[in-house]
Amino acid sequence: MYTILGGWILAATVMAAVWLISRWSRNAGVVDVAWGMGVALISFLFAASAADGNPARRILVSILILLWALRLSVYILRRVLTMPEDGRYETLKEQWGDEAQRKLFWFFQLQAAACVLFALPIWFACRNPEPLGLTDLLGTLIWVVSIAGESTADRQLAAFRNKPEHRGQVCQFGLWRYSRHPNYFFEWLHWWSYVLFSVGTEHGWITLLGPAAMFYFVTQVTGIPPTEAQALRSRGDAYRRYQQSTNAFFPWWPRTQKVSDAA
Repeated sequence: MYTILGGWILAATVMAAVWLISRWSRNAGVVDVAWGMGVALISFLFAASAADGNPARRILVSILILLWALRLSVYILRRVLTMPEDGRYETLKEQWGDEAQRKLFWFFQLQAAACVLFALPIWFACRNPEPLGLTDLLGTLIWVVSIAGESTADRQLAAFRNKPEHRGQVCQFGLWRYSRHPNYFFEWLHWWSYVLFSVGTEHGWITLLGPAAMFYFVTQVTGIPPTEAQALRSRGDAYRRYQQSTNAFFPWWPRTQKVSDAA
């Protein structure tokens, strides 16, 4: 319990500093850069405290969470530095008006709590005393597939946006043909890795909170709803047709639209 409390205090302090940076830079998107690294930082704290866990697994899981965090944070940092503030945060600031900075502070603190929540699966994985086995191999394979899928989706979207002729259009190439949010899908898939790494740990079932919480957040709160609201404002009917033909989350073959809908 003291380890978890220490992790929360660390995350809360970091996010308070990030809030100050967001005020100075006038870009709340920096919280997304800090979130992934915050999860990794607390995960290292948890891994160091899990002295009863298998050392090889502790090292493996620590490396994987660090690589995940670096990829995600570097990708978002490039976007923050080269693009306008994320439309989701612009909308929040408009809605909150004069209370925007105060509410953003507490929003950042919620992100600190989320860092702790998503580091918990790593804690349980690192406490697993069992020798490395088949479930660890499967967990690693899922990690590789999920990171490769998310990286590919991000790269395809960036390439689409970088072409001036695509301005105002909807990306429906590559993985985006089969899911409106393949990046979110593969991010969710990634959290199943730590469920498998935790097989054999006492109370290891708690790691299911990772994929469950990620599914809830991306489909109901901070992911798909605000992203699609922004897409509808900027792309209108083109995005509505995309919604009609393509699954929001789980990849699947696109549906054939009726002529009247596609017109």
